[in-house]
Amino acid sequence: MEIDPAFLTGCDLDGVERVIFHTRNSTFWNGEGFRKDYTHLLPEAAELLVERGVKLVGIDYLSIEKFHSGHHRTHLTLLRKNVVIVEGLNLSDVPPGDYELICLPLKIADGAGDGAPARVVLRALSDKL
Repeated sequence: MEIDPAFLTGCDLDGVERVIFHTRNSTFWNGEGFRKDYTHLLPEAAELLVERGVKLVGIDYLSIEKFHSGHHRTHLTLLRKNVVIVEGLNLSDVPPGDYELICLPLKIADGAGDGAPARVVLRALSDKL
């Protein structure tokens, strides 16, 4: 499955700076190993998010990019515009809604890495959740 521009067009993203995708991937965390058929963000959808001013994109599996894409266009589209990518989120028990995202990455010495493990916490912004 793919997150494409048509799906994003159907979402209310007015004023949204951070998007976390809760997909069928969340069911994979209780599974039997790595899945190659995980839901991912198409490069064209990444471009749309950049155009809308999104500053952070998260997803509920190990990569936001299609498995073995061969081009890394989704990552490059986001990273070239300094959009933070948060991958590997376990959202299996998280209902849809508005949240405060707290992301505490591990510091990598001398900036030697292009990413880091992080503890990510969501805090509900509504009493309804």
